[in-house]
Amino acid sequence: MFNSIFGTITAKLPQCVYLQTGDQNSGLEWNFAVPDSSLDALPNVGEKARLFIWTYHKEDAFKFFGFATETERSAFTDLMKVEGVGPKAALKILSNISANDLAAVLDSGDLARLEKVPGVGKKTAQKMLLALKGKLSFSDETVRMVPQKSLSPWNDVVTALAGMGYDKKEVEPLVARLADELEPGLGKKQSEDIIFRRAIVELAN
Repeated sequence: MFNSIFGTITAKLPQCVYLQTGDQNSGLEWNFAVPDSSLDALPNVGEKARLFIWTYHKEDAFKFFGFATETERSAFTDLMKVEGVGPKAALKILSNISANDLAAVLDSGDLARLEKVPGVGKKTAQKMLLALKGKLSFSDETVRMVPQKSLSPWNDVVTALAGMGYDKKEVEPLVARLADELEPGLGKKQSEDIIFRRAIVELAN
């Protein structure tokens, strides 16, 4: 199963993000369903972003869901443990209440507040309380994507590759070598794109 994907945002639509990986001419453009909370947290079109993935796969359907944080993805998957709540309903719920606020509402047993969330009726709210009360506990530090202190100019590239499942110990020297091989005069963003693409090719061999 995929954990996350790193690329350039090419479009932001209501509950939808397009993400480009690889070269524009030979790469892939992915379509992710995302909650509005993730949509607001993600960078602007044209900037790089990392999405945490959940894949919906049945005989007649195949769809990718994306989230700005692992916490949000966890809340999404937990919501689907509630009887009657599928991916579409979970996405709608998280588009109207953050993972942190949802945990607080559930922990306080505030049934009235839950019922006011679009996509949640009285019966669903009761089921959510029974299934999830006390089980969603997120700190503000978890929800926010706190940037790590950069240890090198290419730390973002190393982090992205490690997030895709590659061994960080293998990635770091590879990225450093590819950086040394860059042509002089390139901008940082262009350099990161080139290093990332070349690293993917070498790691895949």
